[in-house]
Amino acid sequence: MIGAMAAVAIAICATYADAQTAGGMQNDAPTQSPPMKAASPSSSPSSSSSSRARSDSQILRDVRRAFTRTTGLNSSAIHVQVRHGVVTLTGRVPQRSQIQRAGNAARSVRGVRSVSNRLTVQTRSSSGA
Repeated sequence: MIGAMAAVAIAICATYADAQTAGGMQNDAPTQSPPMKAASPSSSPSSSSSSRARSDSQILRDVRRAFTRTTGLNSSAIHVQVRHGVVTLTGRVPQRSQIQRAGNAARSVRGVRSVSNRLTVQTRSSSGA
């Protein structure tokens, strides 16, 4: 019984690998990007089929969305800037752990090349000044 299940699993994996290889080998594109549009992806900023074609405004929007989906992150005082796919986070968060959460959320967005995390922890004395 276990041997039959293992054989089925191997067959499924082999079929999936063949399908992935056949789709990616048509135009020698990297396996991360779909082989949909081969014509210069940077010429159309509205195209989101490739991470290289994503505009800074699209990345900014998605970083903010990622913040709202991140549990335990208060992003109300986080400022986000994006330039050529490089995200800069500035501002204050109530807890130290939120600095890492915000950086990880920003890094998870497609098209982000790097993150400069300049967030600081808001202390009680600095909130009233």
